[in-house]
Amino acid sequence: MCGINGMMFFNQQEVCRASLQNMGNQMVHRGPDEEDIWVEKNVGLGFRRLSIIDVEHAKQPITNEDETLVLICNGEIYNYKGLREELQTRGHQFKTNGDAETILHLYEEYGVDCVDHLRGMFAFMIWDMKTETLFAARDHFGIKPFYYFYNDEKIVCSSELKSITQEMGSLKELDPQSMLYYLTFQYVPDPRTMIKGVSKLPPAHRLIVKGNKVKVERYWQPTFEEEEQSEKEMRKNILETMEESVQLHMQSDVPTGCFLSSGIDSTAIASLMRKHGPLKTFSIGFEGKQNECDVARQTAEILGTDHHESIVSESEFFGAVSEVVWYQDDPVADPSAVPLFLLSKMASKHVKVVLSGEGADELFGGYRIYQEPEALRHFQWMPSDLKTRVRSVVQYAPSFYGKNFLLRGLTSLEDRFIGNAKLFTEDLYDVLRERNDSFHNAFEWTKQYYAEVEGLDDVTRMQFIDMNLWLPGNILAKGDKMSMAHSLELRVPFLDRELFDVARKIPASSRVDNKTTKRIFREAMDGVVPDHVLNRAKLGFPVPLRKWLQGPRGDMCLSLIQSSGISKYIHADYVERLVREHQTGKKDHARKIWALYVLAKWHIHYLEEGQPKVPLQEGQQEQSPTEQPVIDHVV
Repeated sequence: MCGINGMMFFNQQEVCRASLQNMGNQMVHRGPDEEDIWVEKNVGLGFRRLSIIDVEHAKQPITNEDETLVLICNGEIYNYKGLREELQTRGHQFKTNGDAETILHLYEEYGVDCVDHLRGMFAFMIWDMKTETLFAARDHFGIKPFYYFYNDEKIVCSSELKSITQEMGSLKELDPQSMLYYLTFQYVPDPRTMIKGVSKLPPAHRLIVKGNKVKVERYWQPTFEEEEQSEKEMRKNILETMEESVQLHMQSDVPTGCFLSSGIDSTAIASLMRKHGPLKTFSIGFEGKQNECDVARQTAEILGTDHHESIVSESEFFGAVSEVVWYQDDPVADPSAVPLFLLSKMASKHVKVVLSGEGADELFGGYRIYQEPEALRHFQWMPSDLKTRVRSVVQYAPSFYGKNFLLRGLTSLEDRFIGNAKLFTEDLYDVLRERNDSFHNAFEWTKQYYAEVEGLDDVTRMQFIDMNLWLPGNILAKGDKMSMAHSLELRVPFLDRELFDVARKIPASSRVDNKTTKRIFREAMDGVVPDHVLNRAKLGFPVPLRKWLQGPRGDMCLSLIQSSGISKYIHADYVERLVREHQTGKKDHARKIWALYVLAKWHIHYLEEGQPKVPLQEGQQEQSPTEQPVIDHVV
């Protein structure tokens, strides 16, 4: 796990090593162990290393045998040992025992199709001297980040947005369309970012730069295709592939642990890891009835792990927000990012790698919202035009019990589901100061994905939307940024190509029914996961945000929102109305207030204070951004 930077001038202007150094200084947290810079005329690559595999020798940038290819890679290739053996039989010679070097030799064999052979998480760049081509790619699910910016002069690439804005200088400005998407989704969907002109390379995409031409193309799509098989076969395939994936994800030359919540996903991983030896597990929670730590502690006792836990207070939660927003790059209004940040901080004191359960819900149908199509099946007989007419009557009728259920049943899936979060929708232009008819709303954005799964059942279509939007935009962005803030490598065994190939063939009826979610997965884990967790309802991180914002914290958030730079975009009086309605208990606006608060914090850090630097905690002294010697390789 590392941080990568790259720069290429189209007009043959030489790359300044100091520019790559400054970009690297913005993400020391991603690679505190070493730094290296490679420059050849108009191309430069910068690398910050977090040493995980072949700690002594697998340094980057790394070249092939004749030094015509140069690679920098952020991530882990879990099938690298098998690939290495195969490539050696074809005559390839390796300099290290690291995993990333296999990408170079795969590129020699297959060119840009080398990504088809990789099983892992990655974002990498290769400079091909023979063809004078810059080639980059991002992993299949979007586990690792990759940002880029280009104009007529150059292209700049990085693992972090703040490294790009370091190079952009005064050119950076907020993208209003992305802000509009953020206010509805609670994140900025790929390939957009909140900074105008900067893009994210979407999951399963590659970028090819030759001359001054920049080409982005998809190389893989997570398609669902049901396959006839018995449920016994499904359970067997899930368990065997899950065991293999966990074992591959445990490959490391440094201490490894596991996040452990009250849910089945992390518990399954911890249970399978424990079979291979001693295990450190880490949990975090809040005071109250839904404290994740109580159940996780019971699980740890049954499994016999070395368990560590922490209870987060209200003051600790809000005290971490500035750092969380700084490390996020783009704002993500998921309050669970804060406990994940604090959990990662705790774990980093004991291990350098953790496994976690992200992705299980998207693969196996774990969100309760996926049960909605079954609940609404009684509306299927109605023609769409009749639904529209009845909905118009119900919508403007006085409030009554079941009104919301009726409205959802009378609304098409495309018009009601855009993923696992939906904040400002009908009231979007109540909160925004200006209405621009050229802007698109979130429902228009999701149409492109619905078009790709037309004709499939509603549960599968919902999973497809989440895999392309919610998973990379919220879940994985949060996981990567919050763990790497503490130089902790987070691995996600559920997001494995082979495991997805098993999950995508499972019929929707075996994934979700009217009684439970992830049904066939739960059955496959029977005997692996302790009984007290096996059929436990999903909680996530139950942050008591609603309660906190009803008190003085609501006024604190309102004050920051109104005094920040977003006041030029947001109606201050509408925000105050949200806060007052929430404080009086009239309505629950906690998530909307939080989204605006995070946006205000982000605007302060990224657009009002010049080039952002990590906020200092109380009593903390500012340190030099880099403590490691820099090795410059100049060709």
